[in-house]
Amino acid sequence: MKKIIVAGIVIAAVVVGILYFKQTKILSPIGSGTIPKEKKLDKYSYTALQKTTFSGSEIVIDTVLKDEDDFTSYLFYFYVRGKKVSGLMNVPKKSGSYPAIIMIRGYVDKEIYQPGVGTSHGGEFMAQNGFITLAPDFLGYGYSDKASSDAMEDRLLTYVTVLELMNSTKNLNTALEQKSLAARFDNVHFGIWGHSNGGQIALSVMEISGKEYPTVLWAPVSKPFPYSILYYTDNVDDHGKALRKVVADFEKEYDSEKYSLTNYLDWIKAPVQIHQGGADESVPQKWSDTLVDTLKKKEKDIEYFTYPNEDHNFTQGSWPLVMQRTMAFYKKQFRLSQ
Repeated sequence: MKKIIVAGIVIAAVVVGILYFKQTKILSPIGSGTIPKEKKLDKYSYTALQKTTFSGSEIVIDTVLKDEDDFTSYLFYFYVRGKKVSGLMNVPKKSGSYPAIIMIRGYVDKEIYQPGVGTSHGGEFMAQNGFITLAPDFLGYGYSDKASSDAMEDRLLTYVTVLELMNSTKNLNTALEQKSLAARFDNVHFGIWGHSNGGQIALSVMEISGKEYPTVLWAPVSKPFPYSILYYTDNVDDHGKALRKVVADFEKEYDSEKYSLTNYLDWIKAPVQIHQGGADESVPQKWSDTLVDTLKKKEKDIEYFTYPNEDHNFTQGSWPLVMQRTMAFYKKQFRLSQ
């Protein structure tokens, strides 16, 4: 499998344009020194995001995308800093109160993307087993508003998007009621699922939020930034030239260590389950091995399953077992009957 998972996110935005911000200084009103002016992306450092308030927004359930005997898939919307973000929601048909899982996909080319790509199969399985799932498309994807013209901001806004959606779930039952659906979010049991680059986003969200939401990661991208995106440039037409310029310009203005998830693993409080294929060409198993070893040394609650002959998407026969273990993990953490 070609290594295209993360680089495409950044490179696509480069076409629109990269804003290059030089640090400026203003005179201090109380002395002869200067006060550094806050730069555009300062607010996206992990420490800054940790101090940020995410209020959430209304959730609007829109058209039916798939109608089955035991669940229905809907297009839904929520808002991130005034911009509309679309997504796919799976809802059980049977009346009752259910846990909710936010599902975060990996990289998908915008030219082929439709809501639910990368999450629909697992989301439908979860809905059939008594879970409500919400998979955001992210800005620039699906029916969402346009992405930022700044490639790095576009990347960093993915964390903000998930954090806002997490806080929007307080309005989920209102949306379900307005749609006259029988299912309800139980307002207690909430989890996160992430695959590939979605795993990197999930790790970042766990760190920033400090929440104890049970989280399942399938082949997560877990290397330090910016290596975590530079790694995926070998099959790009320009051999990564444009991406390297984006990163070089960013590092002239910002300390990349403040934007690397590997520096904030101590902040994770959530129990985590990780699945990794041994034949994965997109996320090498040694990445997940290292992540798990580090989390264990930090005494985090971690479960780890490896599948020697499996690829990045677990298409070599292990998907049912991976999904079974995923569901068992959530039910155990939520203290639900198996």
